[in-house]
Amino acid sequence: MTRSTRVNQPSNRSEPARSPWPRAAASAAIFRGNEVLIGRRGKSPRQDTWSLPGGHIEPGETAAEAARREVLEETAIDAKILGLVDTNDVVIRGRDGELIAHYLLVIHFGRWISGDPVAADDCVEARFVTLDQISAFKTTDRLSDFINRAHARFQAQQGCLD
Repeated sequence: MTRSTRVNQPSNRSEPARSPWPRAAASAAIFRGNEVLIGRRGKSPRQDTWSLPGGHIEPGETAAEAARREVLEETAIDAKILGLVDTNDVVIRGRDGELIAHYLLVIHFGRWISGDPVAADDCVEARFVTLDQISAFKTTDRLSDFINRAHARFQAQQGCLD
């Protein structure tokens, strides 16, 4: 029996340059009792807005693994990822309409295990807040909606554990 291996050879035909966008990213709404973990972004895009901790998915990493890692890296909180909330396309354009960034964000929810919020990495401030406090913060688009939906799923799952 002969085995063949396919090797991709460079093509003579010109192919269009590929955009580096979209990029895959993950975040998580982490709940501790009636509070959710949020962080203030220290870098663009959306610098100085409050959001869920999150970031790029590394090669070979699942979205849930990335969400847990990013929560730990950005806030020093150890968490258990429990499920998926939604996906969100974050498309950022300049004033001239030119694409600046495009992230496909996979949003999870989870439960606090241990630690106190300490801002690190891309996060300049991190804290647990109650759901009714979210409106007092300058947040990323639809943050309140994602947190409320995550909280409903978290509560439903916790009810199943009782």
